[in-house]
Amino acid sequence: MANLTAWDRMAIVHGKGRPTVNDYIPAIFTRFMEFHGDRYYGDDAAIIGGIGYLSDTAVTVLAQVKGRDLDENKKTNFSMPHPEGYRKALRLAKQAEKFHRPVICFVDTPGAYCGIEAEERGQGEAIARNLYEFMTLNTPVISVILGEGGSGGALAMAVCDELAMLENSLYSVISPRGAASILWKDGSKEKEACEILKITADDLTKFGVCDKIIKEPEGGAQNAPAQVADSIYEYLVDAVSRLKKVDKNELLERRYQKFRKIGMFTE
Repeated sequence: MANLTAWDRMAIVHGKGRPTVNDYIPAIFTRFMEFHGDRYYGDDAAIIGGIGYLSDTAVTVLAQVKGRDLDENKKTNFSMPHPEGYRKALRLAKQAEKFHRPVICFVDTPGAYCGIEAEERGQGEAIARNLYEFMTLNTPVISVILGEGGSGGALAMAVCDELAMLENSLYSVISPRGAASILWKDGSKEKEACEILKITADDLTKFGVCDKIIKEPEGGAQNAPAQVADSIYEYLVDAVSRLKKVDKNELLERRYQKFRKIGMFTE
């Protein structure tokens, strides 16, 4: 599917029936137990957090939840987390650090919720706190982008030692429609913006942002969800095994250098 454009891939990730974390978690992890709440305000259904077993390794799983239908999307605020979601994720990540569990994050969001109530409860601070704390989290962190990785709402769960992307997934600093609205004051030019933003897994691998592309069948993961779940599982088992062997000081130094070197630019 190398000939697909970014716009084509966006259509695939928005396609009906694309698997979500509600499909992947039961297929990849055993004995998964969900935890709720941020211990400050409440719970956020847009982010699932809990403990499960990846093969024979106990891991902490943090996942943004895309709905499979309208009712699920309404429950999860269309995968746009509130600040309590990010604080719940951080609470569980710090717990994982305490008990030396690797952290696995699944990213699938158009962006953090930008409503008034989210801002009143400190949305910007919650995202910034995650960026700060995940950078120095003293345990392996692996993030997988399943569909959309939108702006800071995605980055708050993507400061990691390794970042993998499904073949058709997208990772962007802003949505194509948002970029078109800023660049040309015309949101209808989102298709053009989608191409120039360079947001595909192939683009981001060239930029040093993405470390691993997980293949999808033709037409997307929705055409063979079990096959894609197996591919994600195999990658995670390998990544966890490798990163657990790295000395903690070296792990933190590598993570720091990874984010210092990310990207390409011209002067």
